[in-house]
Amino acid sequence: MNVDHEAPGAYEDLGRTGESEPIRRVLVFTIVGLGLIMTSVDSTIVATALHTLQHELQASINWVGWTITAYSLGFVLMLPLSGKLSERYGCRKVFLGSVAVFTVASLACGLANNIYVLIALRAVQAGGGAGFTPSATGIIVEHFGDERDRAVGLFGSIFSVGAMIGPIFGGLFVSYWTWRGIFFVNVPIGVAVILLALRYVPHDRPAAREVQTKTDTFGMTLLGIGLFAGMLAASYLGETNADPASLFFIAPSIMSIAAIWMFFHHINRSTNPFIAPLLIHGPGFGAVNLINGLYGGITAGVVALVPLYATNRYGFNALDSATLLIAEGVAAVVLSVVAALIIRRSGYRLPLYVGGVVIAIGTLLLAVSPPFGLSPYAWLAISAFLVGAGAGAINPASRNAGLQLEPEQSSTLAALRSMFMQLGTIAIVTVATAILASSKSPGVMQAWIFVAAAGLLIVILPLIARVPEHHGSW
Repeated sequence: MNVDHEAPGAYEDLGRTGESEPIRRVLVFTIVGLGLIMTSVDSTIVATALHTLQHELQASINWVGWTITAYSLGFVLMLPLSGKLSERYGCRKVFLGSVAVFTVASLACGLANNIYVLIALRAVQAGGGAGFTPSATGIIVEHFGDERDRAVGLFGSIFSVGAMIGPIFGGLFVSYWTWRGIFFVNVPIGVAVILLALRYVPHDRPAAREVQTKTDTFGMTLLGIGLFAGMLAASYLGETNADPASLFFIAPSIMSIAAIWMFFHHINRSTNPFIAPLLIHGPGFGAVNLINGLYGGITAGVVALVPLYATNRYGFNALDSATLLIAEGVAAVVLSVVAALIIRRSGYRLPLYVGGVVIAIGTLLLAVSPPFGLSPYAWLAISAFLVGAGAGAINPASRNAGLQLEPEQSSTLAALRSMFMQLGTIAIVTVATAILASSKSPGVMQAWIFVAAAGLLIVILPLIARVPEHHGSW
């Protein structure tokens, strides 16, 4: 990939946005940022409607939870493919196509009349959303020169803004309109992003495209079967009178293990694997992927479950439970910006250590009853604020740690980062909803789930020492 390294303020990245014009970096960043906000909004906005969906669509918490996990599964399957497509056909084309698919699928989700159709459409919606991060990252890396590390680092604040406003819109829609509004809101935003991108996002350079190779459909299928079967097994355990010795649990469990094993066996032997083994467990990449999957994924899962927890344990309504995440979002935005600005001095490990500890503390405090006469709302908001602060601190470091190892594969690496985060989210949400479905006191049980998550985050801190350290630009 051809990347210029001239002064940040210069118009060295001359491209065509329809005519010969200098690229307006702030405007381009804003446009791709709007696309990223759409996906991040949808990762949290649905969490505010879980309780409503359960009653209005007459579904169990297990199936309602699939509206989150199906979205994550769609992301996992399409992210590596979208990264490859961005490098093969150009980031601008993939970005525009992704926004179009996401927008149409959002409209369809809002029109769904039963939980099963909604779950299927959420997977399609995720398939479109999966292209946002790889293509947006590629656009920034290709056209932002020496400022690309800081610009990419600021992506964390964009996702945090979406995670913050998502619950607000969700709470308002569910309380004063309908749950369908949580999907309809994407339609006007998507149309606006498409029109702006067509006008201002520069056309792809020929050097950004790869020689066409055959898509690894077999590898993609194996990964999809493995994850889907594992989710089915976990969901079955959450059903009433579920029996671990039942064929309904044993069969998908065996299928999941076999498919995942075959997937890794396949990519290690394939000449054109769905995901290159080096980028999964190669030097430096393995530690970065684990950090993204565990800290990023678990944190996202915890945040997604906070509104449901507030409702189950303290009886909050949809709007009150949703606004709890405002504190989390504000903290994440502020810390993401600060961490992105100082990342060349701090390096990667220090913010990862600090952020990891703060996330664990915030998650643990969510489970604790409010002390000092504080109201449940105030205590949960404080706890969520700490989770957001920790997440904001680690975002720029965890995002840049992988990219600086192979900048020329920025789209694929951005896709893998999001994929591992989604895997972590799938794990915690699937397990949590399965446990809650069979619990007589879901609020108390969810508190123990938070305790377990906090403990895991502390235990894995030593992994950070394996993340490749780096100071300065890359």
